[in-house]
Amino acid sequence: MTIRDKSYRVFIHTLLIIGSGIMIMPFVWMLLTSFKSATEATSMNPFVFFPTQWRIENYIDVIKQNNFIRLYYNTISMIFWNVLCAVVFSSMAAYAFARLKFPGRDFFFGIVLFQMMIPTQIFIIPQYLMVDKLGARNTIFALVFPGLVSAFGTFLMRQFFKGIPSELEQAARIDGCNIGQTFILIMLPLVKSGLVALSIFTALFSFKNLMWPLIVNSSTDAATLASALAKIQSAYSVKYNILMAASVLAIWPMILIYFIFQKQFMQSVTTSGLTM
Repeated sequence: MTIRDKSYRVFIHTLLIIGSGIMIMPFVWMLLTSFKSATEATSMNPFVFFPTQWRIENYIDVIKQNNFIRLYYNTISMIFWNVLCAVVFSSMAAYAFARLKFPGRDFFFGIVLFQMMIPTQIFIIPQYLMVDKLGARNTIFALVFPGLVSAFGTFLMRQFFKGIPSELEQAARIDGCNIGQTFILIMLPLVKSGLVALSIFTALFSFKNLMWPLIVNSSTDAATLASALAKIQSAYSVKYNILMAASVLAIWPMILIYFIFQKQFMQSVTTSGLTM
């Protein structure tokens, strides 16, 4: 390796380290602020970075004011059912659009693409009315309802199915497999990376979803972590130390999941070619 190559590698690694430091600074600030007093949290002195006294009382107050066990349960349940519905229904729809020929296939897929182009806020009122008519407000079903069918998941999985050679499908049919057997036994195992990518993206989108849980579930027993954090902010003032303590308690499950499935996470992003 020449001196020029070594210098270039050092330069690239230096930029990556600086970029990583910039990206992680908000999390460090959030963690440190969660141990500060209200005065220190709102101090304009740029040199006051660490708390003068580490206050664990912020976490105690947050836990007393919010039922985090219930919030974790609601959020994890919403993520689980959203991921399950996205994987099952989107993969079936994507296989039909990618591999099967039926009248109006391109037209219906165009409708799926059209849905992706429209802001999700347009669907909130119709979805709310449907949930209300079903008498399902303040339930886990209400949180999952908009994600029963995922246009994004259908589009993503269709790209994976289209990349599979047609000879495999033809060989399965020669061996006597019907459409369902071909889909479950042959095609699904070949798009495993796509299913992992869809699961990860769906979980992230569900976790940070704020508007729909705030609207459809007004009860504190049916709230999610995101909606609970939004309600901690009062109309006239914000106790940033309390808010940051609640934020730390809210994000640690997703950070833990990321570290556990870090390899699959990076592979899914690379394979899908999408950005977060």
